[in-house]
Amino acid sequence: MQQKKEINIQMGSRIRKARLQAGLTQEAFAELLNLGPKHISAIERGIVGLSMETLQNICQVLHVSADTLLFGDIEKSPADALCQRLGRLSPEEFAQMEEIVNKILEIFAKKINVLGGTHGISNQ
Repeated sequence: MQQKKEINIQMGSRIRKARLQAGLTQEAFAELLNLGPKHISAIERGIVGLSMETLQNICQVLHVSADTLLFGDIEKSPADALCQRLGRLSPEEFAQMEEIVNKILEIFAKKINVLGGTHGISNQ
């Protein structure tokens, strides 16, 4: 029997949690990844590690970042939380919000130019 590595155990647990949150059985998850259910079980129990390709496929299927699977629930910055909220908008709502944010950034850029300095705001 292979010796379990701590990182494999942690990642396996996080993958299992994300799979359950997605409402997938091991069998359905395995099918989406073109892997066997026994392999999924071994991954989730930390018995085997992941290739980069498998990690990428898992992230795509479960809609989670590799950071989440590698490091767990990391504290998110206010910008991360805002991005997550923006990601839930419809395309039309997102376009409207993007227009609003661009106008605000233009105002900030003009204000900074008047004051004669830069403050980390770029006009893209």
